[in-house]
Amino acid sequence: MDVSLVPADTSDEVRERGCAVAVLPVGSFEQHGPHLPLATDILVACAVARAVADAYPVRLLPPVTFGCSHEHAAWPGTVSISAVTLHAVVRDIADSLRRSGVGALVVVNGHGGNYVLGNVVQESSARGERMALFPAAEDWEAARGRAGVTTSLLTDMHAGEIETSILLHTHPELVRPGYEAADFVADDRRHLLSLGMSAYTDSGVIGRPSLGSAEKGKELLASLADSFGEHFALLTAATVTASDASDGSNDSDGSDGSDGERA
Repeated sequence: MDVSLVPADTSDEVRERGCAVAVLPVGSFEQHGPHLPLATDILVACAVARAVADAYPVRLLPPVTFGCSHEHAAWPGTVSISAVTLHAVVRDIADSLRRSGVGALVVVNGHGGNYVLGNVVQESSARGERMALFPAAEDWEAARGRAGVTTSLLTDMHAGEIETSILLHTHPELVRPGYEAADFVADDRRHLLSLGMSAYTDSGVIGRPSLGSAEKGKELLASLADSFGEHFALLTAATVTASDASDGSNDSDGSDGSDGERA
């Protein structure tokens, strides 16, 4: 069992630690061009969540492995669930955690098309529940700068420099040959929701994977772990107001602050 994806804790170990904040990776199962696996968004979300769990006293949960990937339906292998289903799954998990004494949940989103996760967090925060969506666009931007990522978040939409770098660091055996020549840029994607990804790319790649490196992936994760400190402080504060609880990430439509489809 790969404990980077599925925590190996026992019930007694969870009880002894008594963490007040749980971290839930949410990914998707969709095409990522010819060089990255369908599970890329799951692997990225789990890598970010693991980096957070290694740095803060949080309870790491196993990932939600399917997401809203309808824009990738033209490629074989892609599997989607509805926004209603994803909303319900995350809500049920949060409710179950609260019943067991875990009052705060961080949703680590690995797929920008999971727009509904922002709604889940907003609605929960309005009810006075403690929930956050991570990383925010600002967290990714800080990570880009620290890691020396050249591609902008707009251009680095899918299977590009960031995702390739993280997998080169965490799962290099899963990165297929050819990413060095797979670059494709399509910054104007204004009709993405209507037409899907196939209207903008034949390969499934939008970004510059040729610029990816394991060192960049390592620094990206280290930066995100540092950025999580503010989110952790917010969720563990003695009093969380409605305005505070809807941290900046709640206003994002995804995980990247562009058209919601970097990951």
